[in-house]
Amino acid sequence: MSHDVTVPASGESVTSANVARWHKSHGDAVSKGDVLVTLETDKVSNELEADADGTLEILVNEGEEVDIGTVIARISDDAGKTQEKNEPEPSDQPDQPDQSDQPDQPAPPATGDAIDLVVPPSGESVTSANISKWHRKDGDTVAKGEILVTLETDKVSNELESPAAGTLEILVAEGEEVAIGSVIAKVAPGASGNDTGAAPKEEPNGTPTSVGPDAPKEPAPSSPPEKPIAEKSPSPAKPAERPKPDLSQLTRSPETTPSAGPETESPIAADDTEGRTTRRKMSMLRRKIATHLVNAQQTAAILTTFNEVDMQAVMQLRKEVQEEFVKKHGVKLGFMSFFIKAVTQALKDIPQINARIDGNDIVENHFYDIGVAIGTEKGLVVPVLRDVDQKSFAEIEKEIIAYAEKARDGKITIEDLTGGGFTISNGGTYGSLLSTPILNPPQSGILGMHTIQQRPVARDGQVVIRPMMYLALSYDHRIVDGKEAVTFLIRIKESLESPARLLLGM
Repeated sequence: MSHDVTVPASGESVTSANVARWHKSHGDAVSKGDVLVTLETDKVSNELEADADGTLEILVNEGEEVDIGTVIARISDDAGKTQEKNEPEPSDQPDQPDQSDQPDQPAPPATGDAIDLVVPPSGESVTSANISKWHRKDGDTVAKGEILVTLETDKVSNELESPAAGTLEILVAEGEEVAIGSVIAKVAPGASGNDTGAAPKEEPNGTPTSVGPDAPKEPAPSSPPEKPIAEKSPSPAKPAERPKPDLSQLTRSPETTPSAGPETESPIAADDTEGRTTRRKMSMLRRKIATHLVNAQQTAAILTTFNEVDMQAVMQLRKEVQEEFVKKHGVKLGFMSFFIKAVTQALKDIPQINARIDGNDIVENHFYDIGVAIGTEKGLVVPVLRDVDQKSFAEIEKEIIAYAEKARDGKITIEDLTGGGFTISNGGTYGSLLSTPILNPPQSGILGMHTIQQRPVARDGQVVIRPMMYLALSYDHRIVDGKEAVTFLIRIKESLESPARLLLGM
């Protein structure tokens, strides 16, 4: 008797789910209540438990998207009892030889079978990824959990780890773009990391010389790129007859070597070898940014209004409380938390800027999620700080630091980048005196901060030197009128020139 493991319903509008991770391996003995698999939909994650004792038969691999109601695994009672005994029953099962020498066993793959390294899903709209960098070479011996490759999509970077110890066989060279679900490498388990003592596999279709009692667990998936049973549900993107790439190119950087890409035969590539030019592929992130910015220009009526703010009051306040602030919270009090608080108050006063156009409708936000633009070596990312109206200055500063570290390490996730209602961009960190920031659709406004410059200004009939900053507000004139934009910027100016207003909600 067997029990089906079925994808449950997760809401009216949810029609499919992604098999994110198997917590058990194909052929494992499981107990009722054991967590078997994590499913992800576009709304929630869900863990399914075993509803009976027995042996697990996985039918759908990690990374696959399936409809609600699909049977993704089965739990067999009889097989489970047999495996728990860990010995054959000659009287009841005459056709079952000893487990160590049954090559025709249809359940788990043998220890020597190569394990696929697969490009994992990275979000609903992401259909492909770029092989940014191989950290190991073809033929290298690798350890389980070792980082093998860095992938880049148009949204985030992702590092894939080795699913097992063994020998790496690279199938796709650096710089290549591949579909989600593609097999980009294989790891053939070998003696270097094989705890069961099985001999390494010598031929692609060969049979391992010995198989330990735990062999079925060796190719178990430990991360989203892995396939638990490739022969049960092979990846549709697996290149069956694909010729192997010239792996000599893998030791040369595609950033500076034109021969690594498809443009090798172009006339410009000949100049590259002479050192006059360098041709390299545009990263997926850069391509996405380019498309995003062009779309913003073409789909919104972007205008920019300017003002300037005297930063003396904020600078004086920071100087007075900085030492005590650091002792209490462990972070410095920066300028950005003041600007985020000022923007939040201005959005409350001018709600049209905290809105967006959706078709013929105007959608007004009643939450305050602010995106903060962060420059990285690979391009600009805009992680979102959630519900900043409910957070303290210290909480905001800590969150900004955490995002900056994630951006630096390439660990920003899709969830970090989605859902913002307004954006702040600080060009002043690079010395910009004045700029016209471009909208981050579908948002209707973006504030540009700039460098603080000591300038002469008139105060009470006197010329004094003050730390001044130009502010720029770009806005979508389809939804925001000039009066509202100017008033919004003045509200920010007033809050920064009199920081006490921020504490009083004025």
